[in-house]
Amino acid sequence: MRKLQSAERVLTEITMKFFASLLMSLSLAATAFAAAPGVTDTQIVVGQSAPLTGPAAQIGIRLRMGIEAYFKQVNAEGGVAGRSLKLVSLDDGYEPPRTVANTKTFLDGGDVFALLGYVGTPTTLAAKPLIDNAGIPLIGPFTGAMGLRTPVDPNIFNIRASYNDETRKIVEQFLFLGLKKIAVFYQDDAYGMAGLTGVQKALAAHDLKPVATGTVKRNTVDVAAALASILPAKPDLIVEIGTYTEVAAFNQQAIAKGYGGQFANVSFVGSEALAKALGPEGNGVIITQVVPFPFSTVTPLVREYQAAMNAAGHKNDYDFTSLEGFIDAKVLVLALRKAGKAPTRASLIEALNGMSNENLGGFTVRFSPDNHSGSDFVDVTSITASGGFRH
Repeated sequence: MRKLQSAERVLTEITMKFFASLLMSLSLAATAFAAAPGVTDTQIVVGQSAPLTGPAAQIGIRLRMGIEAYFKQVNAEGGVAGRSLKLVSLDDGYEPPRTVANTKTFLDGGDVFALLGYVGTPTTLAAKPLIDNAGIPLIGPFTGAMGLRTPVDPNIFNIRASYNDETRKIVEQFLFLGLKKIAVFYQDDAYGMAGLTGVQKALAAHDLKPVATGTVKRNTVDVAAALASILPAKPDLIVEIGTYTEVAAFNQQAIAKGYGGQFANVSFVGSEALAKALGPEGNGVIITQVVPFPFSTVTPLVREYQAAMNAAGHKNDYDFTSLEGFIDAKVLVLALRKAGKAPTRASLIEALNGMSNENLGGFTVRFSPDNHSGSDFVDVTSITASGGFRH
């Protein structure tokens, strides 16, 4: 009898220790889960800083539109592991100090899990120290600057091709035609310098240099000095590294002064906004693109994008920028699905680094710990007389 009672006591102690250990494990797991900012049982919150007002507003507005269209599609299908996706977008007017302030808001509030679709080179570079210090992943910044790619930042995942890729495509196409007099009109900041460097590098490969350069200050249309610097060189081609308001002002005034050469832009310009701003004078203006043609139904990705835009209330309102936002959101969701049922920022980064050959439906993204440039896809398009696009 005593042996039985002793055995019962031992069993009781073991059972109590087991349950105590189990409760501690569950408590630790709950604490670890709660420590993931922006993630609850029902929701994952993602932050975006972008220009929603000001001269570059259409870039941020359209990028956000594509992100939200994909989030709406995913949420309608049950979200990610039962959690809905929420995008919080803060306006920075395409000004670095405001981007920094917005990023601090996301980080200090403790209710944003990851960052998505920041817009611009100088703005994203300004926020980079905060991003790195917090170890928060930023997916799909709308910039092709090498300063965000080399050396590899462990927290920043670039999806679009670089400005080096885009400017090389432009330069090589025109050199192939025998046109060698190439000038550069660029925004006087980190974005403009990134594009200028890309053009210089592409020309240097053929022992050439720009015949002239001219600058414009960000968020202004004071292009008189740039015109005075560039037009006397009579370039065959002017490569433009700016936003749609700056480029439209430059082109219209250049044409009014008799310039009859070719204009070519990198994708950041804001293609649809530029076409609208230029009107008939936009016919033939070249713009490189870093996403598939959004008006075609050839690729499954674009068909999915068009269906999502229609469902989100943007029927037939397709464009390159919103497609890029859609792609950015799709990459984030694919990584979230691989990051575990209780995702952390570290597990999301690990999932992104594991996307070595992710086919999104005709557009492939490749990441590794040593390479955060997800794509080098570049297409060449031009504005039509009616304000549409051809490629």
